Amino acid sequence: MKTLINLAFLLLIFSCRSFAQAPAARARRQEPLPPPLTSRQVSGVVKDAKGEIIVGAVVTLKSTTDSLVAATNEDGIFIFKEVKQATFLLEVKALGNLPYIKRYLNNDVAQRIVLDPVLMKNQENLLDEVKIDGSPSIVYKVDTVEYRAADYKVRPNATLDELLKKMEGMEVGTDGSLTHQGQNITRAKLNGKEYSGGNVAQAIQNLPADIIEKVQIVDDYGDQAARTGVKDGDPQKILNVTTRADRSVGTTGRLTTQYGSNDRYNGQLFLQRLNGNRQLGVIANFRNTVNGVASTGDTGGGGGGGSGGTTKTASPTLNYRDQWNKKTQVVGSYAYTYSNNNVINKSFGQRFSAIAVSPGTFINDQSSGSLSNGHRAAFEIDYDLDSANYMQINPTFNTTSSNSVSNSLSDNVNNYTTTGFEHKLVKSVTSSINNNSSFGLTALYLHTFKKPKRNVSVQLSVNRSQTDGSTDANTHTKNYADTTQNTLLADSLSHVLTDRKSDNTTYRATLTYVEPLSKNALLQFAGETRYAVYDNTALTDTVKADGTVVRNPSMDNIYNYSIHETRLSLNYRYNAEKYNLSLGAAVVPFALNGSKINNSTGLFEPTTRTYTRIIPVLRYNYNFSRTEKLQITYTGRNSEPNFSQIQPFIDRSNPNNVIIGNPDLKPTFTHSINTSYNNYLANAKLNFSITLNGSLIDNQVSTNTFIKPVPIGNGKNRSISEVHYVNISGAKQYSSRYNFSKSFDNRAYVLAVNGSIDYNFGYGMSEGIRYNTTTWNISQRFGPQINPAEWIEFNPYYEYRLQRTFSTAAKATATSLQTNSFVVTSKMYFFKTFQVNYRVSKSFVTGLANNNTKPLIINAGFEKEFFARRNLVLTFNIFDLLHQNNFVQQTVSSQGVTNTLSNALSRYFLFGLRLNLQKWSGRPQRGGRVLERRGDGSFIY
Repeated sequence: MKTLINLAFLLLIFSCRSFAQAPAARARRQEPLPPPLTSRQVSGVVKDAKGEIIVGAVVTLKSTTDSLVAATNEDGIFIFKEVKQATFLLEVKALGNLPYIKRYLNNDVAQRIVLDPVLMKNQENLLDEVKIDGSPSIVYKVDTVEYRAADYKVRPNATLDELLKKMEGMEVGTDGSLTHQGQNITRAKLNGKEYSGGNVAQAIQNLPADIIEKVQIVDDYGDQAARTGVKDGDPQKILNVTTRADRSVGTTGRLTTQYGSNDRYNGQLFLQRLNGNRQLGVIANFRNTVNGVASTGDTGGGGGGGSGGTTKTASPTLNYRDQWNKKTQVVGSYAYTYSNNNVINKSFGQRFSAIAVSPGTFINDQSSGSLSNGHRAAFEIDYDLDSANYMQINPTFNTTSSNSVSNSLSDNVNNYTTTGFEHKLVKSVTSSINNNSSFGLTALYLHTFKKPKRNVSVQLSVNRSQTDGSTDANTHTKNYADTTQNTLLADSLSHVLTDRKSDNTTYRATLTYVEPLSKNALLQFAGETRYAVYDNTALTDTVKADGTVVRNPSMDNIYNYSIHETRLSLNYRYNAEKYNLSLGAAVVPFALNGSKINNSTGLFEPTTRTYTRIIPVLRYNYNFSRTEKLQITYTGRNSEPNFSQIQPFIDRSNPNNVIIGNPDLKPTFTHSINTSYNNYLANAKLNFSITLNGSLIDNQVSTNTFIKPVPIGNGKNRSISEVHYVNISGAKQYSSRYNFSKSFDNRAYVLAVNGSIDYNFGYGMSEGIRYNTTTWNISQRFGPQINPAEWIEFNPYYEYRLQRTFSTAAKATATSLQTNSFVVTSKMYFFKTFQVNYRVSKSFVTGLANNNTKPLIINAGFEKEFFARRNLVLTFNIFDLLHQNNFVQQTVSSQGVTNTLSNALSRYFLFGLRLNLQKWSGRPQRGGRVLERRGDGSFIY
């Protein structure tokens, strides 16, 4: 037994020596370890107990050779650039949180060390009434204005549009339109990806306000620019909404049902499931309402927008987004739209002409009905092939079918020096059917190199659209001897049938390359080529009195052409800590080739156009701080004439409007300089912004109209128009907009002043005589938002609008339309669950005739909340209580003035219920780890 034990002991010693010697032997064969770096960069992010970033936290890094101090920026990030030792002590202090102290031991050969998020713990026993927050409510970045939603208080169960109304510089229309500092917002995103097909109204009228963390207004240059940093062309203003981290896993929904007088109804369904980047939602609207009852008519007159009448609409929408795996993300949407619109319009006004003895007059009564439905689908797949390669594929599909019927009676009186006096009464009935479909496919590939900031991208796209339509136009024209209808000079009938087909296919390829020149400097190249093919056919038949259909080739309109345009741009970009400069130029060669049938000869006439334009590019941004920004941009835009304007012969397809093409037309070029200054003084809660824009237009394509006589017997004539096209330079446009708001007592009181001044100066021609037209549009608005307690919101304001037009055209008269409006909107809550709301507007309009120029519009409502969460609401609303919403619109041009009145059965009431449901279950996680986020709100998987 003892022998066995000794043998086992010897074997054990031998094994230990063998294992001990083997690593030593391998170690002798390994390369020597690299020496420690002399310095390195250390960075991290600081968050509170809820996972929200902390701005202004003080971070101290100490070691035997280091003693460094930094503060977290607006994204909660701190950076130390020259850290001598990889082993150090980190101490973090932030108001309202316990100090954080931890020792770190890191790899001493790593150039960049990114620490795990620093999570602070709340400090207990703080005074409840003291709240100190170093984060500003508004942050101005290079291409983004960012609002922190938590600083704007709304009632529970409010929607995003109610939150936006409280944010500086935002204007929300009752139709769901949104403008920011006077510029229209065109698309909507949620957490960095298009939401509900990009429909702004769908997004802001349905997303709950209490799930929103940030609201961002972004200058969007497209997905390719967002990935590469190469910005070419003009940006779109889009809305991006980021959700709160604790409201990014759960389900929210809303159901609204209302019914009222005159068969008015309003049904809405909103259901959204969120789980990080995974989203699945349904939005549906079913309505029979009056167009623009609150946004157009209640300004009392002279306001724009809306077509009047009544409209039945239905619009169910599906939206889908998912992170299939760490590399693949998909986004999809589908929408069906239905619209049934009925309008009765009456318009009247004057027409100016260089050969008029006196201004012509007209009265037009029109009723129309239209029915349309369509489908829209879009899908996007984002695939990270690896850390250096990215691909995106985006197919889209749209189809629309519509039919319409219009009846009109037009009474026109003119007296020209060339054609004499004419009194023409035209009665027409027109019906049309149209079917449109389009398909598009876009693919984007991006490769990033090992050298930081160097990348190359390729984007390819093809879009095809087809339109088929037919029109039946039946016109009865009577000419009278004087202003009465007693003496009939001529009586004519015209009944034509037109079949139209249009095909368009566009191919586009874009290449970008970015080469870093230094730490802050980049050289950017962008090349784009576009090839578009158009094929258009309109065949016309004439229907005789006995019903016989006869081909009428003289009224056909058949043409096809192609456009090949290339844009090559080279930009030098310098990004400093405070400013960003982009300077360069673009070369744009253009070629057009096509042909159009000459109805006089029956032969195709060819047309060819080529030219090259050099366009300078300048963008400059200076960030004084994260709350103060100056931006200056110069852009040049080239616009070629359309094909019908450059046809080389006379087009008589419309006998009453003969078109004479001008093959020598030059493209229009617009120089634009845009300047904006934004400043938010966080301590004073004061926000100020101003934009100044100026444009100068060279070779603007304008019409030169001649009135020609056509004999109708008895020595009398009727007139037709002969349209020529000419280039005129010298037009200019200037505009300025400002917004000022000052908050008091934690936004219980907000004083807001905003306004705009637009100046337009342009040239036109009539009878070969050049004239100019000047238009001024001035708008000023002043009013406070008063919310002294949770139970009351009181928002009065005064608005002044002025539109003045002057023209040197013969017989033209100056116009001046002024509107003074006094508006009060209010919500009052009492007994905790009751609410009364109203909107009263009184307007005084001058410059219009034959309508109510002092309308008083009153809309009011009542709500009662039920259950502990107050999520079931009984609603009652009444609109236009005094029935004074008159929908008057005035349009002024160098050719005349038109006043339009639309039918508006705007006095009605709605009674209904609204149910709000929400359930949340934590923060997005993967493998037990809370997911980090990007600046646009998307989660990093």
